[in-house]
Amino acid sequence: MNAWEHVLKARDKKRPLPHDFMNHLFQEFVEQKGDRLYGEDGAVYGGIAFYKGTPVTVISITKGKDMEENIRRNFGSPNPEGYRKALRLMKQAEKFNRPVFMLVDTKGAGCAVEAEERGQGEAIARCLFESASLRVPILSIITGEGGSGGALALASGDEVYMLEHAIYSILSPEGFSSILYKDAKRAKEASDIMKITAEDLYALNIIEGIIPEGETISENLSDVLLRMEEILDGFLSKMKETPVETMLQDRYERFRKFGEVYWKP
Repeated sequence: MNAWEHVLKARDKKRPLPHDFMNHLFQEFVEQKGDRLYGEDGAVYGGIAFYKGTPVTVISITKGKDMEENIRRNFGSPNPEGYRKALRLMKQAEKFNRPVFMLVDTKGAGCAVEAEERGQGEAIARCLFESASLRVPILSIITGEGGSGGALALASGDEVYMLEHAIYSILSPEGFSSILYKDAKRAKEASDIMKITAEDLYALNIIEGIIPEGETISENLSDVLLRMEEILDGFLSKMKETPVETMLQDRYERFRKFGEVYWKP
């Protein structure tokens, strides 16, 4: 498959959304709303739950399945209050020593004037800054689109995985194309040089692994969920044996290596 075919699969309206995976993987989920500063943002869906008896915090960026839900979730593009809600849940998880699981499917953060007025850039930066030193394990899985800093805010964990046909990039192919070629219609061409597929990013050591999904994920959902469970089980088991200071140092070095590789003269 070429990169554009992966983009189309990642955007497929029939593709399971983060909250679909959450419903299968976690038990007794209780949603928590609001950032305690401005309001509620439906694009960020999170709360507390159990995973095989272990209390966890689950946070996702998710789109909707129909027009009504998409409007409520701002088409999966969080506003500042969404990121501040995510950060509130992260800090709560740290207080009660709960692992944090992130599921991401977004084209990017909300770009309306109102979002900028309420501090969009600061909210994303604060998520990145605080999660870097969060004293509980963080695991992120990109299930569909992972666009720009809007996705990175929730993909800054100790380990990051992607579904086979998910994409992860600095911005959408259309945005990249409009900047590089001055023509958003050349998005297909742009996607081929962006290195946005799970295979590309695994080869570059940006992610820890790829979750196979087959030709049609809806037909292989049970296998995908089983693989997700294996990843969660392995992650929790490993982190139980890892001292906090070692975990934080490993997390720091994980992101520092990207600069050493890609900015070396």
